[in-house]
Amino acid sequence: MSPEEPPPPPRAALRSLRSLGGALTTPAASTEPLLAGASKRWQRHAPYVVAFGFAVALLSSTVTVLVQDYRLEGGWAGALATAQAAPLLLAVTRPLQAWQIIFVADIAGGVLLLTSAGNLDGRSWPWPPTVVVGYLLLMACLGLREPRRTLLAVWLATGAAGLVFELISQEHSDGVHLLLFVLSGVVLLVTAALRERGDAQRRLVEQETISEVERAQRTLLEERARIARELHDVVAHHMSVITVQADSAPYRIEGLPDAAREEFSTIAAGARESLTEMRRLLAVLRSDGSAGERAPQPGLGRVQQLVEATVRAGVPAELSLAADLGAVPPSVDLSAYRIVQEALSNVVRHAPDAPTRVSVTSDADWLTVLIVNGPATARTSPLESSGTGHGLVGMRERVRLTGGTLDTGPLPDGGFRVAARLPLAPAAPDPTTEDPS
Repeated sequence: MSPEEPPPPPRAALRSLRSLGGALTTPAASTEPLLAGASKRWQRHAPYVVAFGFAVALLSSTVTVLVQDYRLEGGWAGALATAQAAPLLLAVTRPLQAWQIIFVADIAGGVLLLTSAGNLDGRSWPWPPTVVVGYLLLMACLGLREPRRTLLAVWLATGAAGLVFELISQEHSDGVHLLLFVLSGVVLLVTAALRERGDAQRRLVEQETISEVERAQRTLLEERARIARELHDVVAHHMSVITVQADSAPYRIEGLPDAAREEFSTIAAGARESLTEMRRLLAVLRSDGSAGERAPQPGLGRVQQLVEATVRAGVPAELSLAADLGAVPPSVDLSAYRIVQEALSNVVRHAPDAPTRVSVTSDADWLTVLIVNGPATARTSPLESSGTGHGLVGMRERVRLTGGTLDTGPLPDGGFRVAARLPLAPAAPDPTTEDPS
């Protein structure tokens, strides 16, 4: 027989039986209590309460039924009742081990009841009613924990035991073994379906969480690339000025020694090399096919235009801009403009008619940008029900870039506040925020 040929039917059947037998002795890896992941406390405690209630009720009722109805001796009745009811407490955490104990006890009970001659007339055999009730509860515990192969093996073992008793004594059998076989299959099927549905929902939530984290990370990287492209124009201007000044210094300043001329030449060469490297980096950042921006980068001088455009969009906005802001570094100037731009865009998107106030002030060390909008004055639907998440991410990145602070959040009256403090002096790099790569 070649290796590609399937095994003969007897060997395949034997292998399947061996696999099912292994499933009956291999419990699930998890030993957490059933419903341990429920959100409410009473739901997590419910399995213990139900198992304890059934165990107590079945223990007493089984002893009564076996002694009074089946005329079984009290010692045997107590032992069987304990072996059939007490493991239900174990089923909360280890249902397969509990089934192994109860299954053996049920078979032993069927044999003992058969030996009690003359006491089975008109009574259920081999499974008394109390056995059926406890077994169905056990099937529910199994269905909520064990995999499909184990459930199939348990179901087939239940049917096989009933079939063996039917072959042993058809005279005393009343078909209860067939009833238990059908009911146990239904319970296993329903509880397994519920468990798999819950597992699928949990996996979906986990995947959504992972997607949200990835989306936030992608947004962060996109905003950083955008900031880098904008800062290229700011820094390139200064580097170009350095290059021009270094190249023209020998012609503007008379009587320079040769060492000074060589130093200015070195400075100009270094500045040109830096510009080349920056343009190469910018080409990488724009490798996604986005067109390069040709217009100069905006600053606080154009905040008035932003507010006027916002008013034309229907938002009652006003601007308070200090007359003398002093010397504002280009990176701070650009970041302040972008923060105001994004904040006003959020107002237009989410509160189209909310009164808004923009304030830009400065002192000796800090530039303060404040955008406050009130609640919407009319019941209007926002222009966008969901955003891309770029707004606050971009603001935080720009503030972190300049070494400032950002405070955002809702107001008690239903409005929203964005407050940024940006340093007017160059900030020293923070070693705790450096990228280890």
